[in-house]
Amino acid sequence: MKVTNLDERIHVLDSASNVTTVIKDIALSGLQEEAFYVLDIGDVVRKHQIWKEKMPRVSPYYAVKCNDNLIVIEVLAALGIGFDCASKSEINKVLSVGVDPSRIIFANPAKPASHIRHSAVVGVDVMTADNESELHKIKKLHPTAKVVIRIRCDAEVAQCQLGMKFGCDPIFEAPNLLRLSRVLGLNIIGISFHVGSGCQDPPVFYRAIRHSKILFDLATDLGFKPYLLDIGGGYPGNKGSSIDRIADVVNEALDEYFNTDAVHVIAEPGRFYVASAFTLATSIHSKRSVRGDENSPNTITHNMYYINDGVYGSFNCLLYDHQHVIPIPLKKGCGKMIPSSIWGPTCDGLDQVVENVLLHEMDLGDWIIFENMGAYTLPVASPFNGFPVPKVHIVADENIWHLLKDALPLTEEHFVIGNTPANLRLGLDIGGTDTNAWHNSNIELTSTQILADVTNPPSSYFYDYLEVDL
Repeated sequence: MKVTNLDERIHVLDSASNVTTVIKDIALSGLQEEAFYVLDIGDVVRKHQIWKEKMPRVSPYYAVKCNDNLIVIEVLAALGIGFDCASKSEINKVLSVGVDPSRIIFANPAKPASHIRHSAVVGVDVMTADNESELHKIKKLHPTAKVVIRIRCDAEVAQCQLGMKFGCDPIFEAPNLLRLSRVLGLNIIGISFHVGSGCQDPPVFYRAIRHSKILFDLATDLGFKPYLLDIGGGYPGNKGSSIDRIADVVNEALDEYFNTDAVHVIAEPGRFYVASAFTLATSIHSKRSVRGDENSPNTITHNMYYINDGVYGSFNCLLYDHQHVIPIPLKKGCGKMIPSSIWGPTCDGLDQVVENVLLHEMDLGDWIIFENMGAYTLPVASPFNGFPVPKVHIVADENIWHLLKDALPLTEEHFVIGNTPANLRLGLDIGGTDTNAWHNSNIELTSTQILADVTNPPSSYFYDYLEVDL
């Protein structure tokens, strides 16, 4: 497959480079002003290795809605992963990289009619349903579909609850849906559930798998031949997190209730695969220092930093995904810590990234890094107020390159071989080579130059106000 978008190629780093060095090279080049991401493909590959080790019976079907970056999809396809799609557009994006339709589950229990028709045309046959009208719709528009009944079993603690919108009651509603499916002549192949995104209640998987076994038995009694169990999503993916507790519960429940090779078990991980793979770099373009009260009029009590990405961009995750982000200044500070807040670039007062955090004094042009920004960020970002969605730079080390370069749909054309190109270090598109065209020798982006009075150059000394009791 030929790559037409040069920005989507993967940069193979030399042994002395990593995500941090790439961020520093771009941010501190003096030519980069916009926010940007660095995506480490190796992080995605390592997550897949962890998944196979911890839950060998469970085949992952990546939730495309979490992050639909094309390279992410291609890398996961190269690793042999299936895909959980929620719309015909997501289906088309996955199919466009050569994924077979049999590796897709249309896991939206409430599908527009045109999307069901489209799935029938392109051969995506496995789909979920959790209500009577959906079964009638499928019967009319895709009668040969392989239907999975989605039940509700909510985690007591989850980052995003989904049961309020999707999933039928496993005790009262699901049996009726199975009986209706029998009357309609639909092909029920299994049961699915989703305990909630970012689950922090591992035992819920045991309960859901137990409910699924009861419904498998009922489906068999009704004449169906169920063979698919979909245990959904909910797996954490931030740095330092672990799926060990969930894996232990899932493996125990599968051994107890589905100890047979006749049942194929899949899951729909999203944030697990991509959350920690994306790191966002933002720069401070404005700053407001709040002074003290009348008793200490010259003392700074709070700093407000305005960065070039916000809740209408990458940080929509604060509103829609209930995430908590941690600002990391790129340069180490010194001196006292000052209460601070971080704000996005738009004119909306809602555009606040961090409400209150202790930070060393920072200046215009300084950079703030945010890790774990791969889940439910870019797909929802908008260019509100005219501020662009951050560009993604994609990197991998040589070991990852050797692993993936011949794994279709990836080819050697997906990679830029050798040391990180100079124009990547400047934050430019790799298709361009004239870096001088971006540099205006009359303009410097450092904060001291932005604030300097030309007629009265700044002193080399720093001043602070001291209150002295006389």
